[in-house]
Amino acid sequence: MKYIDYIQLNPLQRFWYKFKEAIKNLPATLKAFFCAIGNAIKKFVLGIGAGIKDFAVGFAQGDAITKLSYLFMGLGNVTRGQVIKGLIFFAFEVAYIAFMVFFGGNYLRLFFILEGQYHYESVPGRGGAVSQKLVWDAYSNQILIYGILAILATVVFIAVYVASTKSARKCEQLVKAGKKPESFISEIKEFLDSKFHITLLSVPVILICVFVLLPLIFMILMAFTNYSDKDYFSFQWVGMQNFAEIFSGSSVGGASMGYTFGNIVLWTLIWAVAATFSNYILGMVVALMINKKGIKLKKLWRTLFVMTIAVPQFVTLLLVAQMIGSSQDSPLNLFISMFTGQPSQFDVLTQQYDGWIARAAVIIINIWIGIPYTILMTTGILMNIPEDLYESARIDGAGPVKSFTAITLPYMLFVTTPHLITTFIGNVNNFNVIYLLTGGGPNTNNYKYGAGKTDLLITLLYKLSVDQQKYGLGAAIGILVFIVCATLSLITFNMTKSAKDEEAFS
Repeated sequence: MKYIDYIQLNPLQRFWYKFKEAIKNLPATLKAFFCAIGNAIKKFVLGIGAGIKDFAVGFAQGDAITKLSYLFMGLGNVTRGQVIKGLIFFAFEVAYIAFMVFFGGNYLRLFFILEGQYHYESVPGRGGAVSQKLVWDAYSNQILIYGILAILATVVFIAVYVASTKSARKCEQLVKAGKKPESFISEIKEFLDSKFHITLLSVPVILICVFVLLPLIFMILMAFTNYSDKDYFSFQWVGMQNFAEIFSGSSVGGASMGYTFGNIVLWTLIWAVAATFSNYILGMVVALMINKKGIKLKKLWRTLFVMTIAVPQFVTLLLVAQMIGSSQDSPLNLFISMFTGQPSQFDVLTQQYDGWIARAAVIIINIWIGIPYTILMTTGILMNIPEDLYESARIDGAGPVKSFTAITLPYMLFVTTPHLITTFIGNVNNFNVIYLLTGGGPNTNNYKYGAGKTDLLITLLYKLSVDQQKYGLGAAIGILVFIVCATLSLITFNMTKSAKDEEAFS
């Protein structure tokens, strides 16, 4: 379609045209996305291959001392003047060997069978009788986390080991060239000068590995085990069994996990779209109304909305949950009684209409608590839209609706598309609103593991982990949520004009 034909379309036709183009380009976008992933994997594998080749060439071309440095880390540095650096390499090697011999090696051995280690201990009883008591030396969850720790320690050791062999080779080449290897003091000074970024980032990287990477790997591996409250001491690897159960249609006790998961995924997407765009559009409209010329007391209206943000969200949600509860004394039922003249016990968590009353309620309440944030965000952006654009539109005969769809909305979407994507992903994982308002209810016998009609994937994961103690199944759902959210975020952002044309509104 030519540009002259496009600008003659009304807003609904433009939306439909863009929607069709997005669907048409989706296969190409997916192909480009997965090709990029494949290229990254290919580059990683080729990098490993090049590193192995360089490692072997260094050993083959090195002298006797360099070859011995492949066995005794730091030997090539010590013999060629870098004594302190060489001793640090050697101390690291000794520490790793001691760690694996006295601690990590045993857990690494048990890691692949993931079976708890125990022994029977004699316990004296009454009358001189002796009984055997089962004493656990290592639980399976300890084996899993300490095994991961041993693997990470091995990865770090390999990296340091490769660095030590390169350093030994470099020292050899410098000596053969008649040069003196750099002293330890000079290298330390570099970490305070040209390599200062490494010094600054070292502590955060270590903390991320300990407090983020280690728990993340633990959770991912947990998805491939039958870890639960019944198998706390000794659980095993089960492969893809948890993922198979998630997509299974087999019925257990009148419900199936596949049916439960499919319906909750559908509701999660409906909720995320409704919660994101209702707050975005309505918040923008309210901001436009407040900023409109002729509106008095603008600061007062903005302050009133900001005051709602000052109240903690969980307090607001708990209060609203009491207001719409089934008690006769709840404000909602008192309001209904005023019109009916009879006591009311209406509950939004009722099973009527297949739970859609509760679903509509959480969307409306989310609009109430979410609009103020959108107003604050959009107010500043709206003030930066050039007034000349609106003046030109009015001269051309455009009304308020046309100005909004042709100027305000495109500008806002261009600037706030990354925010929209992060808000959408945040609503997919919006635990507070759902759990504090409805607890995931109303419950139904058609769903498994106590899931309800308003449960999102994140609240289902919580129930599986905390209420049902199905940790392996919960971890599997967590992995699927991450994959879906990450894929949608990357694909959607790369399809937006914000990513393709950064200078469009500059």
